[in-house]
Amino acid sequence: MKISTILLAAGKSTRMRSKTPKFLHKLAGKPMILHSLASIKDYTDQKPVIIVGHQAQQLMDLVGEKAQYVEQKKQLGTGHAVIQCREQLEGKADLIIVIFGDMPLLEGKTISSLIECQKENNGPISLLTVIAEDPRGFGRIIRGNNGSVEAIVEEVDCTPEQRDINELNASVYCIEADWLWKNLIKIPVSPKGEYYLTDIVGIAHSQGLTIKANIIEQPLEAMGINTRVHLAEAEKIMRKRINTKWMDAGVTLLDPENTYIETGVIIGADTIIEANTHLHGNTTVGEDCLIGPSTVIKNSKIGDGCKVFMSVVEQAQMDDHSDIGPFGHLRKGAHLGKHVHMGNYGEVKNSYIGEGSKLGHFSYIGDAQIGKNVNIGAGTITCNYDGENKH
Repeated sequence: MKISTILLAAGKSTRMRSKTPKFLHKLAGKPMILHSLASIKDYTDQKPVIIVGHQAQQLMDLVGEKAQYVEQKKQLGTGHAVIQCREQLEGKADLIIVIFGDMPLLEGKTISSLIECQKENNGPISLLTVIAEDPRGFGRIIRGNNGSVEAIVEEVDCTPEQRDINELNASVYCIEADWLWKNLIKIPVSPKGEYYLTDIVGIAHSQGLTIKANIIEQPLEAMGINTRVHLAEAEKIMRKRINTKWMDAGVTLLDPENTYIETGVIIGADTIIEANTHLHGNTTVGEDCLIGPSTVIKNSKIGDGCKVFMSVVEQAQMDDHSDIGPFGHLRKGAHLGKHVHMGNYGEVKNSYIGEGSKLGHFSYIGDAQIGKNVNIGAGTITCNYDGENKH
């Protein structure tokens, strides 16, 4: 059974109040849209289709060839957005997954359970729902007397009684492809002049067909990001997930609530991470290290048995059993060999310091090659610039 995926990412997201498109705002160091792509990558048989609109080029430049694109030139609702994909997808899949690009917390296993739900469904639609007291603007699930799903009512259109319903539409669907393309054109226009994808549920019900709902076990997975407050809430949830993963893998975090590890980071077992430590980008930390407190490491490689104490390391490398800090700074291109000691207020840029060498305090080494077992005295500064060239 072939599966295609549609990601909706055409909106202007005005509530973010930002020059940056909502889908490009970062969560745990990675743009939101990339989290959404990661959740579905193992469950689609071709490149997902992203519906783009506002500031489309920025999104396409970021995602590149990981997806195919369809532009929604007029913002006429989610149903209108999906029908733009008909020419690209019709006849190429048995099932269509529709997901919003601003749901970065949704996990792949939840998508998988939805697919399995639809495979067992003799009707055309299965969808994800969530039980929550705070509706966050989500539509309400309307069930019949026998418990089956009959409709989704957008919050703006709810009666007072419907607003009290706590089963919410998570806006993630798995739909029989042939049925979808035949019935999208039946969606009525709303009073706002838009075509709601949610109306396909009512259409299926009117045809006497079965709509299944899969309730998400972890409601926070369904969080959509519409404001900076939502982004901060999602960041906290994502940070907890990441930190739990590394603790389960044998890394000690002394204060997980104040430890910030991005998605691309790799950490070896028996490393200890102290409070207020930030690990960014494609950073790799080896085994048996002591990192922090109050340390920032970006896009760097830290070997086994290293110590980084109250310092900044960016685009640099520390070989096994080297140490730095407090208040040290390794800048781009810095490379400490094995067993190198770099003490307080030292700075190294685009230089190699050989095995066993020591840079005790208050020294700067730039654009230099230092051999083995060298002792660099306090206040030592490389003078490598004649006003025009570095030597």
